[in-house]
Amino acid sequence: MTAPRYPLATTTWDNAEYEALQSVITSGRFTMGPEVRAFEEEFAAALGARRAVMVNSGSSANLIALTAAVVNPDIDLSPGDEIIVPAVSWATTFYPAHQLGLRLRFVDVDLDSLNMSAATVAEAITTATKAILAVNLLGNPAELVELSKLAAERNLVLIEDNCESLGANVDGRQAGTFGLAGTYSSFFSHHIATMEGGLITTDDEYTYQAMVSLRAHGWTRELPNDNLIHPKTGDAFDDLFRFVLPGYNVRPLEMSGALGRQQIKKLPGLIAGRRTNAKLFVERFAGRDDVRVQREHGESSWFGFSLVLEGRLAGRRADLVNALADQGIESRPIVAGNFTRNPVMRYFDAEVPATLPAADKIHTDGLFLGNHHYPIERELDLLLSVIDGI
Repeated sequence: MTAPRYPLATTTWDNAEYEALQSVITSGRFTMGPEVRAFEEEFAAALGARRAVMVNSGSSANLIALTAAVVNPDIDLSPGDEIIVPAVSWATTFYPAHQLGLRLRFVDVDLDSLNMSAATVAEAITTATKAILAVNLLGNPAELVELSKLAAERNLVLIEDNCESLGANVDGRQAGTFGLAGTYSSFFSHHIATMEGGLITTDDEYTYQAMVSLRAHGWTRELPNDNLIHPKTGDAFDDLFRFVLPGYNVRPLEMSGALGRQQIKKLPGLIAGRRTNAKLFVERFAGRDDVRVQREHGESSWFGFSLVLEGRLAGRRADLVNALADQGIESRPIVAGNFTRNPVMRYFDAEVPATLPAADKIHTDGLFLGNHHYPIERELDLLLSVIDGI
């Protein structure tokens, strides 16, 4: 099989990661342990957050973050309450809310930023609304300052799905740190890669301790003796198996923690490389009337490059995708397009607007290409030549 000329994702590992893996193998400790704990501390410090919890995926990160909010006795969020979500995002943005009995209230996104706006969210709030799940899509921060103010004014919980946007920031503050909790993915194709993996950051101590318990069976084992979740008995043997929250088992491997410690050191350089490529991408596509590219809010970490086809290319996504594939250029839909058009919606308790014009446009005419930490000028030239040849 021939390697793609312009791949969607590539490795960011070098000898440091393989040496980290070998050190774990040599230690004989493969389950979650000191490497995971060290990575959590280093990740939180890198983002300016008080606490971080590692799990086995970004999907699990969303589940743990939302569950921690639901079980918190000081947060007004319970089954049957509404949570506002954008119509364009990944499946496991929505599934945890459904699994926790929350009612999903979908809103349209902005066609330029690909994120939901604070104004749209404000219009959607009802007396049943208790939470906002903001998604920062493809590296681009949503209107996080405005959304956090709106949440505070309306006494709503704000949680950020930042799985695609590690390293993005608004007004000097890292995306993922504006709400009660922010989630991140460290899957292979993301900004840092730990095989599989995800993290949640928070500045709230109860949320942190709840997430530590929820991550591993809902027990008290990893909690401090003097904790906010449930008193320990003081009997070390008995406290091994004391279950206090309806938890899960989404622990990461020790290998993933060791990999993360090497990857987080590289994050500034990885983001800088992506931003250099993005500057060139935006310049190359400026002024065109056949494609619309994502408008940056704050400082994006440019997970990938989105294209929404317009003018002569509108309705011709299949033609373009096939032409790209013929030239070895990998592409994908913009996340899941308009998620409400998926058959799985029949399982949800959800409120969907009568029309979602931007999400529908993205669904039929949207695609995205990969971005990388190394220069891709030739790849962008190839991309442009294919588009011009359609």
